[in-house]
Amino acid sequence: MTDAPSSETTGAASLRGRDPRVTAARGGLVIVPLLGPAMVAGVAYLDPGNVAANMTAGALFGYLLVWVVVTGNVMAWLIQYLSAKLGIVTGLSLPEALGQRFRKRPARLAYWVQAELVAMATDVAEVIGGAVALYLLFDLPLIVGGLITGVVSMLLLIVQGRRGGVRIFERVITGLIVIIVVGFCAGLVIGPPDAGAAAAGLVPRFEGTESVLLAASILGATVMPHAIYAHSALTRDRFGQVQAGAGRTTVLRATRIDVTIALAIAGGVNVVMLLVAAANLQGVEGTDTLEGAHAALESSLGPAVALLFAIALLASGLASTSVGAYAGAEIMHGLLRVRIPLLVRRAVTIAPALIILGVGIDPTLALVLSQVVLSFGIPFALIPLVRLTADRALMGESVNRMLTTGIAILCAAMLIALNVTLLVLLATGT
Repeated sequence: MTDAPSSETTGAASLRGRDPRVTAARGGLVIVPLLGPAMVAGVAYLDPGNVAANMTAGALFGYLLVWVVVTGNVMAWLIQYLSAKLGIVTGLSLPEALGQRFRKRPARLAYWVQAELVAMATDVAEVIGGAVALYLLFDLPLIVGGLITGVVSMLLLIVQGRRGGVRIFERVITGLIVIIVVGFCAGLVIGPPDAGAAAAGLVPRFEGTESVLLAASILGATVMPHAIYAHSALTRDRFGQVQAGAGRTTVLRATRIDVTIALAIAGGVNVVMLLVAAANLQGVEGTDTLEGAHAALESSLGPAVALLFAIALLASGLASTSVGAYAGAEIMHGLLRVRIPLLVRRAVTIAPALIILGVGIDPTLALVLSQVVLSFGIPFALIPLVRLTADRALMGESVNRMLTTGIAILCAAMLIALNVTLLVLLATGT
């Protein structure tokens, strides 16, 4: 391993900006073919951690935390757009840009450690979710289901890394998202929520430490650090560095549309999950676990809804763990300027999830706690993103407007404040 850029990296850089879709966009004629990267990044907002956090919140607190889901997705729109814009304007992923800013290796290493822990927490949620889904569908042991989920994600990554594989990867992920939407929204038709109570849930409030813990978990599952890292890499891989002018204007316009569509889908499904749990699972014993929620859905809404839920959970685990692994590889490459074999890296990052499954820790508890870990990683990704996209020397004419930077700073402050509040509540035991 070496600090010098690899020939693979140099070759990839030389191809950037040659995608014919970008060439067409420079004429201002094409929008639809430019869509896709946000849908891949957006699958991070539909991972099993979201399912666990939202279903648990609805089962335990009813409609109380609807406002957290909505707020998280509104903030996510701006954050994901800024990440995508960084990749388009600079031709660099966020980890690459930070790797260039941290001139001393110890600084890069320290930042990489926390980012890698976040990536592992992501894998915990996604691999466990896939394992639970395979258990519900086929009664497979959790450890076997975890291994299958990890292997499938690696195969998808191999496809993504091949020439022309970016578009195939996007199509596979989009197909899985369709399954996720149908599976998780089916319960809304059979067991609709109370509209008035749902509207009341838009008023910000908490009810004790556990509701704050779940709010942090929901935000950790919504505004996800690895999605921030990944989106800049996805747009870099698709478009390369798009030069200033009509082409960049069109690509950025398409990206705003792309992000809007992706997060409208993700946000809507997240709200639906909480509403279905609040309407049908509140007060039912054992519904704070995925297995219990599945059983309760089968009892109250029928076996078809429960089957669709399990299938959607499996699609969620497979899609999101692939994107998480992609982000983890980019974090290592961008910050440490090294690449290691995919199989070795996947074995390392999947190990914590397999250990949790092997020793018998409650899967749903592990899922929720992993999202809390992710919420504490948000500032380390978000603050540098805001700083870089507000740097005129780096971004040129595409630098953030003052209002955009101000709103992004406010989002970061809100997320950090929630985490500090959570720490104080846990420390005092209130």
